[in-house]
Amino acid sequence: QVQLVESGGGLVQAGDSLRLSCAASGRTISTYTMGWFRQAPGKEREFVAAISWNGGVTNYVVSVKGRFTISRDNAENTVYLFMNTLKPEDTAVYYCAADSHHKTYFRSTYFDYWGQGTQVTVTS
Repeated sequence: QVQLVESGGGLVQAGDSLRLSCAASGRTISTYTMGWFRQAPGKEREFVAAISWNGGVTNYVVSVKGRFTISRDNAENTVYLFMNTLKPEDTAVYYCAADSHHKTYFRSTYFDYWGQGTQVTVTS
């Protein structure tokens, strides 16, 4: 079993930056694809970004390309999401997730471990 704990969320203004962290425990995530998802009030959870096992391949939803960066530190068993130029529409609960069966991102339904989420609120 893998436990994922997110941190770094908060209340910020439009244009600000935040860094989310996802600390994994229980097992090494060094061979897993890792991802970030978000869910805004009244909306379905959506894919935000994913990173392959060695960080060589990253994927982003169009709405965050150029503003968000996903990275990982396998030695620290941690994944990050750097969020720049935040917009009010980025407001959501952000979830870290792990796909323990694949080394690179294929589809969102493959993620089998999830954190509890961290709230990000962006005011205009």
